[in-house]
Amino acid sequence: MTGTQSSAEELAVPAVGVWNRLEGRPRTTGFDRALRAEVRDPLWMLTRQWQLGEFRGTDAGSPVTVTYAVSPSRPTRFQPPVGPPQDLGADRPLETVAERRRPQLTFGTPGTEKIGFDLRLAIGRHWFKLMAAERLLLGNLLGFRNAYIERYPIALPDPGNPDDVAKLAHPEVWSMMQTVAGRRMDGYLFYLHLKGGGHAEDGTGLLGQLQSALLRKLGARLVRWYEKLIDRPVAEPTDATWDPGRFEYRFSVAAGVEGGGEKKLSAEEYPGGTLEWHAFSVDPENPVGGAKPPEPTLTRTVFPAPVRYSGMPLARWWAQEDGKTNFAAVRPDSTDLARLVFLEFALVFSNDWYQVPCDLPAGTLSRIQGLVVTDVFGQKQWITPAGRGRDEDWRRWSMFTLDTAGHGDVRADTDLLLPPSVPKVAEGPALEEVLLIRDETANLVWGIEQTITTPVGEPRRGSEAAAEVVAFRRRLHDAVAAAAGEDPPRAPISYVAMNSVPEHWIPFIPVHAPGDNREIRLQRAAMPDVVDQRPVKPRTTLLRPGLDDLPAGQKPQYYVNEEEVPRAGTRLSVAYNRTRWRDGRVVVWLSARRGVGRGEGSSGLAFDLLEDTPLPPSP
Repeated sequence: MTGTQSSAEELAVPAVGVWNRLEGRPRTTGFDRALRAEVRDPLWMLTRQWQLGEFRGTDAGSPVTVTYAVSPSRPTRFQPPVGPPQDLGADRPLETVAERRRPQLTFGTPGTEKIGFDLRLAIGRHWFKLMAAERLLLGNLLGFRNAYIERYPIALPDPGNPDDVAKLAHPEVWSMMQTVAGRRMDGYLFYLHLKGGGHAEDGTGLLGQLQSALLRKLGARLVRWYEKLIDRPVAEPTDATWDPGRFEYRFSVAAGVEGGGEKKLSAEEYPGGTLEWHAFSVDPENPVGGAKPPEPTLTRTVFPAPVRYSGMPLARWWAQEDGKTNFAAVRPDSTDLARLVFLEFALVFSNDWYQVPCDLPAGTLSRIQGLVVTDVFGQKQWITPAGRGRDEDWRRWSMFTLDTAGHGDVRADTDLLLPPSVPKVAEGPALEEVLLIRDETANLVWGIEQTITTPVGEPRRGSEAAAEVVAFRRRLHDAVAAAAGEDPPRAPISYVAMNSVPEHWIPFIPVHAPGDNREIRLQRAAMPDVVDQRPVKPRTTLLRPGLDDLPAGQKPQYYVNEEEVPRAGTRLSVAYNRTRWRDGRVVVWLSARRGVGRGEGSSGLAFDLLEDTPLPPSP
């Protein structure tokens, strides 16, 4: 048998085959190269890029530098709703000029009831300190003190004077009045005398050329000190910006623009509190006039930076994300447009946004004159504002831009406003607080004085103060009736035309506007006193417009727009504010603020009642 035949016979017999698996044998202990996920086939990578649509981009150049020109302008004119325009200085924040109110130191016409004795005493005490500093020149300081106390006295309240009931009814006020009466001077009367052109030595019997000159110098210092103590309107009511019929502030500021013109910004519905850019609207009509020209244009070249946020998806392949934000867990509804837009930005277009640093001083109205972007290919692109177009175009997209007042077909304003305001204001306790509610049962709106200011300047609950006044009047009335020997006949039951409500509830009745049978306004009314049936007047300045600033003989009237008191109600408060300006100067002012109420309420007012009459015990 040959060799060939032998091999053929061996192949014809079945046999068991054995194979060995080929495995990779690492040559090093590191895995750095394996984790790189290197691609050895460029054609495969190009194919994947074509499948993902990466070749469809027309320009994938990233921005390198941005050059912009900005023209800032400072608001230099301020106009209240009634008075003439005035210069807007840079020595105080805009909130102070817009919100400041005059501290109320008198009630009635013409200021017959004195209140605010804390401030009156503070002025007098400061005057005595000024004199004490000049003790060597003035000589007998005690004699000088007595002379001014007699000239500007603080008298004890008179039980027979209706204006002094608030001082007699409250024990704390009555105790303080007894303490200071005849021992301290009324500094506010002294200030009014100096402000009206009088001299410090008038009516005191202090003579001598040296003493008179020194007292007049100290008097001028006292006036400057008091006017810097609390920032207040220069000439009320023309400088006042608070609209009592709408419960909001109204004012305008003006800034110069290029070409010699000006831009007027009006705040028509500012409720008080934090003054931001969104409180203003561009007013193309009725210019203020007198605005200073804008500052020189600033040109800068900066480096843009990509927008980053926590959990942002990374644009690179094989990059490890932090996983702080789980976008897969966000399940928006088909009508949840805001969430859908956010997801589209986060997952698709987030890496297309860049931010450009632009430092602007606070208190300016800035306009971007031009913006040029240079990319990595050296190409330059001129960027136009996204919010350009017509102001009334609802399809226009913009952020942090000003609206134009009215409905005229005008160009959209793309300027950026940084108001000359402060980021933080320390607010004191509420000196006055009023809650306006709707009483559908009685068809009235009630102004509930929840907090009132006592004559010594301290806040007090309105319900407690009203109860003390009623109790004092009852005691006074019973004492007068007992002295006169009056004992009217009494029946077991008595007819009551109308029951009473607490005296800190001030009614507002709906009336028609003049010449209009549809429009309704709320007119302030008065409830009769439960003791002597006199009209009850409000004790807060928020509800007293017309009671203290009208000539004698005229009937005070106060109206509130009906839409200002919704079903949720309206809350008003008055408090002192304190902040520090850029130069370190401390600014203090008194302001009002508007908020949301707590809903409707009921006063329990009823008519035509029969009540049991308490009979005296039988002898």
